[in-house]
Amino acid sequence: MKDRRTFLKQAGLVGLAGMLPVNSLLADDLKENTFINTEKSDSKWADGSRLVVSVSMQFEAGGQPVNAESPFPQNMQKGFVDLPGETWYQYGYKEGIPRMLDNWDKLGIKVTSHMVGSAVLKNPELAKEIVARGHEAAAHGMNWATEYSMPYETEKKFIKDGVDAIKKITGFQAVGYNANWLRRGPNTLDILQELGFKYHIDDLSRDEPFLIKVKGKDFAVVPYTIRCNDIVLIEGKNFSADQFVSQVKLEFDQLYKESETKRRQMSISFHDRIGGTPQMVAATNEIITYIQQHKGVSFKRKDEIAQMAYEDKSVIRE
Repeated sequence: MKDRRTFLKQAGLVGLAGMLPVNSLLADDLKENTFINTEKSDSKWADGSRLVVSVSMQFEAGGQPVNAESPFPQNMQKGFVDLPGETWYQYGYKEGIPRMLDNWDKLGIKVTSHMVGSAVLKNPELAKEIVARGHEAAAHGMNWATEYSMPYETEKKFIKDGVDAIKKITGFQAVGYNANWLRRGPNTLDILQELGFKYHIDDLSRDEPFLIKVKGKDFAVVPYTIRCNDIVLIEGKNFSADQFVSQVKLEFDQLYKESETKRRQMSISFHDRIGGTPQMVAATNEIITYIQQHKGVSFKRKDEIAQMAYEDKSVIRE
């Protein structure tokens, strides 16, 4: 694959949003290496995958509130701005996502990017590029507000504003949702169903997708992870990149064994200002390359996984 600089030069991203149809993909990119070492097995996945891997790339930097949580001590005096903390977030869109995008191309996989609406509006060209390179744009709220305490109509506007920002900039109609720190409220799923969403990820209860009933209709759950998640481990300052590699490999090995007899999905999550650092991109490359050496493993965007769940009559229903 070409690197990011070549891609930008050849693609001519200016004005791209208006040219992209809803949920458009680069057809060649979607086909390219999404299924690794294909081998038919006794898989529970309809497409013959033995194990499906779902990678998330959070696009949040630029949408955070003043003095948002960071690796720096949370001891700022009232009335002052945490300036080094601001630069930590800036790294996410200046270096992190561009580096990850090149790595995904190198590895030949497509990911789901959960996008905060205000971050998209602040860095529109980067948001356009994510979609133009074949990745899914999923909604992640308009900003970092506490969603679970919002009244119904307030939350509905909050979610819709984020979706509208993504659509306006990228042309992509988001069908997946992730609440801030997964903390959805009692009305969230009803709102998502009402707004036309197809799935959410704010659930840690299974290692495979499943369907639930929301407002009398099917709604897909594509489980997320806090185990294989850089913000829980690396940003917590008590975990190193090599430990992350080891942990994710252990997770994969166990799920791969289980996938001989049951449907298994593995989730891995990266954040712009953490997963996009040089050490973590190197770690990610090692992890994905290791996984790709195993037969029957496919990498899928979360919208693809959700669609498979809807179409599979054997999927778990709750």
